Amino acid sequence: MLLRLAVTLLTAASAVSATTPSCCHPPLAASAPLPAASLYQTEVDFTTDADAPFRLAELRGQPVALVMFFASCGHACPATVVDLVRIRGKLPVDVRSSVRIVMVTFDVERDTPAALRAFRESRGIPSDWVLLHGSNDAVRELAALLGVKYKREADGNFAHSNIITILSRDGEITHQRFGLTGGLDEAAAALGAAAKVVGSES
Repeated sequence: MLLRLAVTLLTAASAVSATTPSCCHPPLAASAPLPAASLYQTEVDFTTDADAPFRLAELRGQPVALVMFFASCGHACPATVVDLVRIRGKLPVDVRSSVRIVMVTFDVERDTPAALRAFRESRGIPSDWVLLHGSNDAVRELAALLGVKYKREADGNFAHSNIITILSRDGEITHQRFGLTGGLDEAAAALGAAAKVVGSES
């Protein structure tokens, strides 16, 4: 199941998404079936920095920018946070409030919900961003679906991919920005497109 979903997601991520007319952002019907390539097909459990249970499917109906990170990262992850702020800042003002920013830690031992709360406070992370902790299995499954690679080193730090993933309102990967330089305009455009409602009239 995981391998099949991973292949479907990676295929969808490489496709060029069509631009649709902009309108309002009503939530999708909860009973509507998810697309085969939806990340929300996964049923792994996470915990927020407020100690609340969380599943990715709770994000359905909203455009999402998602990253994996670790809180004690000294360079790449703080730079990614800055880029996420810049990406959302490039969106029209009326779209920004509909966007969800999600950060999932792969440092499952140290980045407890309490540690993530401290990270939010120390970095000034906005209150509407979602910070998630999960089990080793949950994190590994999500990383595989996103194409994120990470490895803990002897000093406790992590070598890891730097990927910002944009998800449609149905949880499909529509764009990925790789690395730490450039690509902000393209990521913002994909996030803005994810906020548009298919079939609406301009």
